Amino acid sequence: MTAIPMYSPSPASSALWKTAQAVGIVATVGLVVGLFVKPDPALFVLWNVLIPLVPVSLMVSPLIWRNVCPLATLNMAFNRSATRKLTNGLAGKAGIVAIALLAVLVPARRFAFNNDGTSLAIVIVVVGLLALALGVVFDAKAGFCNAICPVLPVERLYGQAPLLKVPNARCPSCSLCTQRGCIDLAPEKSVAQTLGAARQSTAWLRTGFGAFAAAFPGFIVGYYTSSDVALTAAGSVYLYIGAWALGSYVLITVLVSLLRLGSGLALLLLGGLALSLYYWYAVEVVLTAMGIAGLWPMALRGAALLLIGVWLTGAVPRMITRGAGS
Repeated sequence: MTAIPMYSPSPASSALWKTAQAVGIVATVGLVVGLFVKPDPALFVLWNVLIPLVPVSLMVSPLIWRNVCPLATLNMAFNRSATRKLTNGLAGKAGIVAIALLAVLVPARRFAFNNDGTSLAIVIVVVGLLALALGVVFDAKAGFCNAICPVLPVERLYGQAPLLKVPNARCPSCSLCTQRGCIDLAPEKSVAQTLGAARQSTAWLRTGFGAFAAAFPGFIVGYYTSSDVALTAAGSVYLYIGAWALGSYVLITVLVSLLRLGSGLALLLLGGLALSLYYWYAVEVVLTAMGIAGLWPMALRGAALLLIGVWLTGAVPRMITRGAGS
């Protein structure tokens, strides 16, 4: 099978991306060590500096994160001779696994990962080893990054209309390791390809990714309106956040039906809503942790909403034009 050319970086740019990938691995090792040895500063940097930057980077282009993600580096470290592809059948099942992992791991911050550096470090190591092992079995990103990575559904939702065209620093040519929906090959087509024929009607809401997208705004609100609790109260955390996610899904389903929204427009609006809710809550949490008050929370919230507005303003007309021409 002939490889498909990719929009690859120049030699100088490629060297910079490789340097960033190496720095990412070193930083991850340092983070894991820090979580064991000095958990408080390591947790502070992770949750209040690094993680809040990821959603906005996905909106600008999901390839920024995917080009430097340490798990992606591990996933592709030893898979040069692997030949197993991610078929359409496997992709559907893997997508459900990715969403399930996200639904398990994010609420676990409330009773474990926000304050327990050891448990978080163990999870990072386990997931890293899983990415490494799946890279041996599957071709390129077929086993982890494009399959069961818990960040993948968020990458698709936030990265469906990139503001910038960023080269793929990992795949100089496409081996079709993933039969459809690869973000690295075509970020703006990944969601539509993932949904398949279901996107032509409200059936997209009954797909794994469609249900995730409709439930995600409520999931975010549920997380940020909950509190850190003891491990013994883990069940209540899942019930509370799950109730918000279910309410969000039901409300979005009703609105999509009443307003007759197509899947393309609905998913763009859901991406914008989820991003807006995330930064509305996260800005206050981060600045409070840093001891910053005054007008800064509202100023940063305004800046985030402005950027999201620019994203939607550019994405919605393009989506409508594509829909009219199809």
